Amino acid sequence: MTDPDCVFCAIFRGEAPGSWVYEDDRVAVILTIGPVTPGHAMVLPKAHAPLLADLSEEDARHLFTVTQRTASALRQSGLQCEGINLFLADGEAAFQEIAHLHMHVFPRYAGDPFKLVANWDDKPPREELDANAARIRASYEALWGGTGR
Repeated sequence: MTDPDCVFCAIFRGEAPGSWVYEDDRVAVILTIGPVTPGHAMVLPKAHAPLLADLSEEDARHLFTVTQRTASALRQSGLQCEGINLFLADGEAAFQEIAHLHMHVFPRYAGDPFKLVANWDDKPPREELDANAARIRASYEALWGGTGR
C-alpha cells in the first residue's frame, strides 16, 4: 500500500530519485538528501505507515533487523564512522517531517556537526518516575496484556 502524496512512496514507485543502498520486499534503505554526516541512511518500510504503531510487528522487526545490518555496513564502508546513531521521529512533535515512518542510521565521529541538546541534569524524584511507569504499565497491560514488576 502506498500513498500518492508521499515522497517515499514516490521513490518506491520510481517517480522520484533515490540513492539506494538496499531493498527487499518489505523495506528499502536509501541515503537522505539532507545528511547529518556522509553515509546518513534511512530504513523505510515499503508499506505506507505514518507512525510506528501503524506498522505491523513483523515489519517492525524486519525494519530493525535491516537497521542493524545498515549500521554494520556503515562501519565497514570506509566512510568516517566511529559510532552510529539511530533516530526515529514518531509524530510531528517528535520532529517527523514526512508522514511515512523511517529510521535514520547515521555515522558519528569525533568533531562531527551533529548535536543533541537536552537538559540531562534534570532528575525527577523516584516517586514521579514510579507514577509515570505505573501509567505506562497500565496502558501496556490494557493494550497487550502482561504484567510489569
